[in-house]
Amino acid sequence: MGVLPCPLPGNLKINEAESDQSHSNRSDPSSNSSLYSQPSLPSVPSLTSPPQNVEQPSNTYHHLLATLKGHSSYVFGLALAGKHLYSGSSNSEIRAWSRDPSPDDYSINGSTNCNLVAQGNSAIKSIVILGDKLFTAHNDHKIRAWKIDNDHHTPQRKYKCIATLPTLNDRCMRAFSAKNYVQVRRHKKCTWVHHVDTVSALALSTDGSLLYSVSWDRTFKIWRTSDFKCLESVWNAHDDAINAVALSSDGFVYTGSADKKIKVWKKHEGDKKHSLVATLDKHKSAVNALALSSDGAVLYSGACDRSIVVWEKDGSSGHMVVAGALRGHTKAILCLTVVSDLVLCSGSADKTVRVWRRGLGKSYSCLAVFEGHRGPVKCLTAIAENNHASSDNNSSSSAVVSYLVYSGSLDCDIKVWKISVPSV
Repeated sequence: MGVLPCPLPGNLKINEAESDQSHSNRSDPSSNSSLYSQPSLPSVPSLTSPPQNVEQPSNTYHHLLATLKGHSSYVFGLALAGKHLYSGSSNSEIRAWSRDPSPDDYSINGSTNCNLVAQGNSAIKSIVILGDKLFTAHNDHKIRAWKIDNDHHTPQRKYKCIATLPTLNDRCMRAFSAKNYVQVRRHKKCTWVHHVDTVSALALSTDGSLLYSVSWDRTFKIWRTSDFKCLESVWNAHDDAINAVALSSDGFVYTGSADKKIKVWKKHEGDKKHSLVATLDKHKSAVNALALSSDGAVLYSGACDRSIVVWEKDGSSGHMVVAGALRGHTKAILCLTVVSDLVLCSGSADKTVRVWRRGLGKSYSCLAVFEGHRGPVKCLTAIAENNHASSDNNSSSSAVVSYLVYSGSLDCDIKVWKISVPSV
């Protein structure tokens, strides 16, 4: 499997003890390729003007609410559920934090309400949550499901691992038929339900019935969340490690890879498996992150080329076409998240978080740049707070919406930011 020539900046190096050395960190955005900047995309027009300026409307405010300290290793995954923010790290810890910053919970230097709720035995690469189940993707090629409690302000006990995917039943059911085996290396075969390299990202279907996993083994798999059964595996989906996955409500699956491509998949009615619908190949370097608007009409992709490419569905063909690029980050884009459809947050190897908002037509503005992390920003999640009215000096009122943005970094910290902007 090829690797892009993207060495680590400085002396930053992943703890090798956490990974399977037979598959070293060739495509991990936190360990080598994605941290290095590649040339940008001059052929793609910028959607901001001027391209790298921060355009802060009046009545827009942002500040750092808290720095959450508790992890002793890199923070690779964040997810919100109920009253909690969950974080996963490279030393396999899952921690739970109160979601809403308050003086009783957080201080600017740390947290008084951080709980170690679970500990695995392999680095956590991604987290998604469905009801009372938390799914984690791991460096040891496995996915784990945990029974969690979102009701209590403070988790009362350690969470139990209720399944490791593929399950023992799945493995045994497939083991006795030769047709269930696939070639994974020159002299090695395994059943198709197994990932054979790091599971890099997870995503849930809109109805929560299916879990999608992508891996550096160049495959993606679909699992049923009710009984954790593996339903499908698409082998050799890409020519290199798959780093990101995004799902639309109308059934399209988007996968982003170190082979510089984004592929679009769909399982058509009557078909047994997903088939390739389109290949989006505008990026010239490894694709590290994908995010979709809730209606599936806008796709954002981030790569080593420092640009966020905006794709929009063409009205006539229904396929994604390039609308333009968002520029401003000075190093590779590592993570993306969409909140309230109009707002996009991006995290980068340049140690910053940028907040973008879509305006009229295809225009975008960069509302803010959050600075303060001491390492690359590896994961993001965000949520909109309730709108409220703010009065200006003329006693008129205008609607303001506030967002909480959570960022996890290779500096081992989680930061909580608040930004308030006038509603569109």
